[in-house]
Amino acid sequence: MTVKVQREDFDIGAELDSLTEGRHGVGGLASFVGLVRDIHGGAEVSAMTLEHYPGMTERELERIATEAKERWPLDEVLIVHRYGRLEPGDRIVLCAASSAHRHAALEACAFLIDWLKTKAPFWKLEATGGADKWVDARESDDEAAKRWRETSG
Repeated sequence: MTVKVQREDFDIGAELDSLTEGRHGVGGLASFVGLVRDIHGGAEVSAMTLEHYPGMTERELERIATEAKERWPLDEVLIVHRYGRLEPGDRIVLCAASSAHRHAALEACAFLIDWLKTKAPFWKLEATGGADKWVDARESDDEAAKRWRETSG
């Protein structure tokens, strides 16, 4: 299990390679990369600043990764999440899960991103047309995460 919270960008290929290197029992590797959009709620976004509490954030991401490993037969879990000022097109997050079978990897990856959107302690400030505004939680993210609460042990 690997959790990274960092300001700098990440190399998707290198990160994914690290999950399968020397592991010949892996049959499926699922990943998700989140990017900064240039529009949100009809407003043009020129930048997004992500803030977090060091220490607390890493512990929560580790808890989320551990929960994924408890729910599915996974070989490895990876979460890389950036903070700081990001511009449209920049990578924000990479979630990945590897398993002997694709179904577990795909389900776990969906769980990871849904849980991150609703449980990870990050705060997003968008720069839109000269005004900065904090991004509220979206109802659609809560709805997506609801299925995992309903299937928890």
